[in-house]
Amino acid sequence: MDFTSKITAVIFSYYEDMTDKLIANLRKTGIKKIIIVASKAENSESEIVIKTNYPFGGEAIASIVNKISSDFFLMIDGRNQIEISEKTISVLINGISKANVGWVYSDYNIRLNDKIIFHPLINYQDGSIRDDFDFGPCVFIRTSASKEYLNELISVKNKLFYSAVYDLRLTISIKHLITRIPEPLYTVVSGTEQLPKNKIFDYVDPKNREVQIEMEKTATDYLKKVGAFIGSSSKEKIIFDKSFSFEASIIIPVKNRANTVADAITSALQQKAGFKFNIIVVDNHSDDGTSDLIKKILNTDKKVVHVIPSVKDLEIGGCWNEAIFHSVCGKFAIQLDSDDLYSDENALQKIIDKFYEENCSMVTGSYKLTNFDLKEIPPGIIDHREWTDENGHNNALRINGFGAPRAFYTPKVREIKFPNVSYGEDYAIGLAISGKYKVGRIYEPIYLCRRWEGNTDASLSIERQNRNNFYKDGLRTDEIIARQELNRHRK
Repeated sequence: MDFTSKITAVIFSYYEDMTDKLIANLRKTGIKKIIIVASKAENSESEIVIKTNYPFGGEAIASIVNKISSDFFLMIDGRNQIEISEKTISVLINGISKANVGWVYSDYNIRLNDKIIFHPLINYQDGSIRDDFDFGPCVFIRTSASKEYLNELISVKNKLFYSAVYDLRLTISIKHLITRIPEPLYTVVSGTEQLPKNKIFDYVDPKNREVQIEMEKTATDYLKKVGAFIGSSSKEKIIFDKSFSFEASIIIPVKNRANTVADAITSALQQKAGFKFNIIVVDNHSDDGTSDLIKKILNTDKKVVHVIPSVKDLEIGGCWNEAIFHSVCGKFAIQLDSDDLYSDENALQKIIDKFYEENCSMVTGSYKLTNFDLKEIPPGIIDHREWTDENGHNNALRINGFGAPRAFYTPKVREIKFPNVSYGEDYAIGLAISGKYKVGRIYEPIYLCRRWEGNTDASLSIERQNRNNFYKDGLRTDEIIARQELNRHRK
């Protein structure tokens, strides 16, 4: 099949020898038009070369799109050795030729030595606006969709250096479909099947702050275009209820954590505060000795409330609901996971002070990552300094979390209720609250997040990661719709 007139391949080149292999492979499929984007690429008679130190910047992306005369272009991350066949191109063309499709991606295989590993991706949703959405190393784009919106891209208009591909994708998605083909259409040759360690924290690495500022600008521009942007001045004021018997409750959901729960409860009991508080431990039918440990502590300190749900189908979110609707739950409900600890005896006081200082409906702290022996481990302190009072609630739709510990004004969180899941339940509440009410931030670490092999998010399979990411994208989809509706009513 002759793809000469239909397709241009765009290779973001990092390694010359790998780029040469990619070009040779593409030639075999019939693709003749190739653009190489690199910082040190040599001029070539057979390929168009775009030299730049910012391959994902506005100037580079505008130059790419302007140089393409074919119907479609295949954008390839050249950090990977990729094997593409004629079938790959044929299926991609068929997929993007459907009505209103502007961007197509597919699952792929990884070849590790003689082993073939299937790498599934997830479907794109309206809420898939995070900049780290995984499309794999190849995406297929309708050229007319790119050219149509080139002048609208914030990365081009504002001369941004890192976010132009992200900007292009978001802008195309406003009027065109982004579609996944759920079959492996190409193979990535890899030396390892392991994902980079600590990738989940890349976006809060101080070295990447400049990148994050750009990504936030791009995401915010998109939210304005689709009517989901919330101005900081539109937040509703909170009038705190004075009828609660307890000012605060530390909430500890737990199931089978006999080796950590006593440390967590002890950390809660050590809090020094100028108000009345309790500790509600929701014991989700533990059978490893956790319940006995809780009862033992309960006998020595009446601050501890031991709750065993009447049903056995609760996840972490369901356990939170048991706590916040309990008759002795305080005015503010503060998180403490059964694996973790507060960093010192003043954490609770600092959180409650923040509620009153800023009239918040939610407060989020900062935490330090440690091993089981409380020795700091990379990347260390996670403080989410990307959050600003002016735009943090909008940027929250781009990133995957709010930080820890999280604390809530109980009447508001009772209105929303936690989804009965064990991943993303806190993010769901954070999104819902931040769209309407102020969220206070504490940027010093007041929480120790202990990483060990028993953590619920340790060594997740690609299938589990996909499930988690798809769920959070769904939360973002719902929240974008809710904010659009909120804005319509405010007009």
